[in-house]
Amino acid sequence: MTYPLPNNSVDLSGQVALVTGASSGLGLRFAKVLASCGAKVALAARRLDRLEALAEEIRNDGGEAVAIEMDATDADQMIAGVAKAEADLGLVTILVNNAGIPDAQRAHKMDIELIDRVLDINVRAPFVLSCEVARRLMAVGQPGRIVNIASSAAYSYRGEGAALYSVSKAAVVRITETLAVEWARNNINVNAIAPGAFESEMMDGMLSRMGDIAQHFPRKRIGNPAQLDSTLLYLVGPASDAVTGTSIRVDDGQGAR
Repeated sequence: MTYPLPNNSVDLSGQVALVTGASSGLGLRFAKVLASCGAKVALAARRLDRLEALAEEIRNDGGEAVAIEMDATDADQMIAGVAKAEADLGLVTILVNNAGIPDAQRAHKMDIELIDRVLDINVRAPFVLSCEVARRLMAVGQPGRIVNIASSAAYSYRGEGAALYSVSKAAVVRITETLAVEWARNNINVNAIAPGAFESEMMDGMLSRMGDIAQHFPRKRIGNPAQLDSTLLYLVGPASDAVTGTSIRVDDGQGAR
């Protein structure tokens, strides 16, 4: 099914959004959605060629976008990326922490390098970026919105591999809660979206290993990234002004509660 872009269902004119992991999957969709609602969008990921192509697409549709090469394991690159987004587009008022990787291994079989990489990208990176964006907002007394992309895996684990992924996404939920409390006085709202199984490169890898897992779901389908549009726009728009420290689970009823 093809889903159109929201077409200004929420007016984000004057906002500058930084989206990590924007080269594919959920991040790519998030960037397009924010741009379609008027935000200037900084696209961050390792694959600069893909980001440049997406930036050109957004500009051709009348939006404003810049591509920023960013390695989510490199704190200096992340901090420099926020500075570049601000220099090119203006103060970042919306941050979408979407970059993440799976582990797809039994815990006792993971080597230290992979453990460090999963924790660096899934936990350390959103914390570092959130702090850098918040620091700049606080310095000028501006409000902001931070949306962390967690996962339904934060709430349940079936023991089939990817234990550390589950742990890391639970940490993202807790980062969301704690920073929301700390920054409420600064009018910086911090929330999370916890998707279930949605179409992405990460999901393609899981399907190749495990087969059609959708047949085990009540609705027997994998989510389309566009089905997260309304949740994202709610969390960055005026309707959620009093909502902070909340994780919204969007999983199509795929798992138990």
